[in-house]
Amino acid sequence: MLDAGHMERRVFMKATSLAAAAGAVSMSSGCQAPGANEGPPGDGAQEQPAPGSLDAIFAEHMEAELAGDLDKTMATMTPNPHIVNIPTMIGGQGPAGVRQFYANRLIGQFFPEDVQFETISETASDKHLVTEMVISFTHTIEMDHILPGVEPTGKFAEVVFVVIVGFKDGKVEFEHIHWDQANLLVQLGLIDPAGLPLTGAGAAAKLLDPSTPDPFYSES
Repeated sequence: MLDAGHMERRVFMKATSLAAAAGAVSMSSGCQAPGANEGPPGDGAQEQPAPGSLDAIFAEHMEAELAGDLDKTMATMTPNPHIVNIPTMIGGQGPAGVRQFYANRLIGQFFPEDVQFETISETASDKHLVTEMVISFTHTIEMDHILPGVEPTGKFAEVVFVVIVGFKDGKVEFEHIHWDQANLLVQLGLIDPAGLPLTGAGAAAKLLDPSTPDPFYSES
C-alpha cells in the first residue's frame, strides 16, 4: 500500500487520486498515446511522467494544490474549470468558484495524516485520466469536501474512490470525484446498516480481493 506521499502523486497524477495534506500523487500508468490504456491492479511501479503528458500536467497541478499555492494551482487549469465531489455536490464552477473551494474546503483538510492510497486500476486516453482506488484513513479531522458538517469520529475507514480528470489545451479542465459515501458513513458509525444492503469496509475489501465472499448470497 502506498503512503500519503506516493499516493497524491500516483493517483491524482500518474496518469493520475486525492491525498493527505502531506503527500503527492504519482501515477504509474503513462499516457503516451491517445486511446485507452489500463494498468494492472496493484501495480506498484513508480515512473516519472513524461514532460507534457497528462501525468505531468496533473502532477504539476497536484503539487501546487498540496503546497497551498492557489495562484499556481489555478494556472494549471483552463479558463473555465470545474470540480465536483459527486456524493456531496461540493466543488466549484469557474475560476472564482474553484479557487474558493480550494481555499475554504480542501487545503489543510484533504485527508488525515495517516491516509493510505492503493490504486486498483488506471485508464488513460488523450483527454482523460481515470483512477480507481481504495483510500483508508482515521477520521481525525474535519473534511468539508467529503463529510460536510461531520465532526471527527476517530474511526478508521476504507473507502472506494473513482477520480476522473479531464484535460483541454494542456491544462486541467475538470475533476469529478466519486466515492462510496454510504459505506463510509457505516464505518464512521453514522448509518446503521441493519436491514440495508450495505457492507461498510467490505466493499473496499472486495475490490482489493475479488475472491472475498459477498455477505448476501452463498452462490458458488
